[in-house]
Amino acid sequence: MSVVGERSQMYVGGAWVGAASGKTMRVTNPATGEALAELPDAGRDDAWKAVDEAAKAFAAWAATPGLERGKILRRIFELMTEQRDDLARLVTEENGKPFDEARREVAFATGYFSWFAEEARRVYGEIVPPPVSGKRLWVLRQPLGVVGAITPWNFPATMVTRKIAPALAAGCTVVLKPASATPLTALALARICEAAGLPSGVFNVLTSKNSGVIGQVFLDHPALRKIAFTGSTEVGKRLMAGASQQLKRVSFELGGNAPFIVFDDADLAPAADGAVGIKFLRVAGQSCICANRLYVQESIAAKFIPMFIERVNALKVAPGFEAGAQIGPLINAEILSKVDGLVQSAVHSGARLDTGGRRLTNGVYSKGLFYAPTVLTQVREEMAVAREEIFGPVAPVMTFNDEAEVIQRSNNTTFGLAAYFYTRDLRRAIRVAEALEYGMVGVNDATGYTHEIPFGGYKESGLGREGGKQGIEEYMEVKSISVGTSP
Repeated sequence: MSVVGERSQMYVGGAWVGAASGKTMRVTNPATGEALAELPDAGRDDAWKAVDEAAKAFAAWAATPGLERGKILRRIFELMTEQRDDLARLVTEENGKPFDEARREVAFATGYFSWFAEEARRVYGEIVPPPVSGKRLWVLRQPLGVVGAITPWNFPATMVTRKIAPALAAGCTVVLKPASATPLTALALARICEAAGLPSGVFNVLTSKNSGVIGQVFLDHPALRKIAFTGSTEVGKRLMAGASQQLKRVSFELGGNAPFIVFDDADLAPAADGAVGIKFLRVAGQSCICANRLYVQESIAAKFIPMFIERVNALKVAPGFEAGAQIGPLINAEILSKVDGLVQSAVHSGARLDTGGRRLTNGVYSKGLFYAPTVLTQVREEMAVAREEIFGPVAPVMTFNDEAEVIQRSNNTTFGLAAYFYTRDLRRAIRVAEALEYGMVGVNDATGYTHEIPFGGYKESGLGREGGKQGIEEYMEVKSISVGTSP
């Protein structure tokens, strides 16, 4: 079965359907502007029905032994692996990222099904010694219920599997609302789940350009017990406020403002490579864990910054299917305008533009939303480009004098998702890693994270964790049972 299949329907209750209203929405390629699909534009009635279908499917799926759930998840992993290139083409078409990067994303996304297929059988309870005779105390973990998942456009495969794999492994059923810009990969995953034997109603996909309407159903429907959301901090706060009305469980992965610190004792070449990789080579900088601010110790700035700029100038910006492409287009005109606005504002306020700083419009760039990889130096902390999440291929570089100063400056933000630093001093590595107020810290490592450890942030970067053994716990209730045994 092709993962592409029909590009005109969404998946609800085990059936491929249109919107009740008959409305549709268009999906386009950000590199070329061409239309890729015309999909249902779901409304409130469609979303309510999807939650109803998930609620009907919940009891049987929750009662399915974890080992059996794991076998289905394993089959999904196998089918995703077999169809990796087809999925990657979809990612490149609707998101714009280079095809090689899309293949890596799909491979990583696939791994969540492999990981949680194994974790499904390891949801352990406890037998607790009672404080008095004549009692037995048990602690069980049971699936929460129906989950509403809302995912963004920057990782159309990973953001979906990182949420649905642990939820399904735990015994929950899911209604997914993927980003309206990138729903095709999610629909392809639904076809794979269907082919793998996932029962009807256990996984549902709604396509809609009105996220607010779908989110409100998630808040209103009494059968939906948890909202898992990746997106902006502002939307997360609104969802959290709404969820309080029924005390629904929430887990959020929100914005970031990741510092990337280069100490004077670092290996500079690996540090420069790491900075380029985590700043520019993840969806053209459109990632919440991308380096957002570069701090370089003053004593090595004259050596490190030119080394970094040289690497940035060597990057190839191109449509995703062009050989050697490393950076694709930005996702939409709004993002492009924001990125350019941050650059121009910084330059107007005294920052120096060392490279880039413009939209690319000639030749192959003429129909897409491409922006030149940009490096700004002489940036000051109060500039918007250093305070806001950039979400584009722009690297603001600042210098610092000592360890205490850079820790304070790095932590002086409402965000706390990811941070990175390079040093050869083991004592410094321990001190700084423990002092940085971030959920994920890379020490001489800017490759991100793995399935085996939890993903999530401090402060306004989110609540809860995804991945690791903690990932499945986010979809479980804890039940205490006290049994009297006296005659």
